[in-house]
Amino acid sequence: MPRMQITNETSTWLLQAKDILDEARRLKPGPERKELRQTAKALREIAKLEAASESAPERDWRPKT
Repeated sequence: MPRMQITNETSTWLLQAKDILDEARRLKPGPERKELRQTAKALREIAKLEAASESAPERDWRPKT
């Protein structure tokens, strides 16, 4: 599994996902561990969407008249 690279600009979502995965690794396999891993996966997806929205050019959503 690739290591998550943490930079100065790392999203809080990714930091939370890392903490949750660290906690999940301490647990024995089972439903609680699986739930934590799914939560971390969702947080990584949120971080990915946030990064994509920040890198997208600003658009003017006002209706044209």
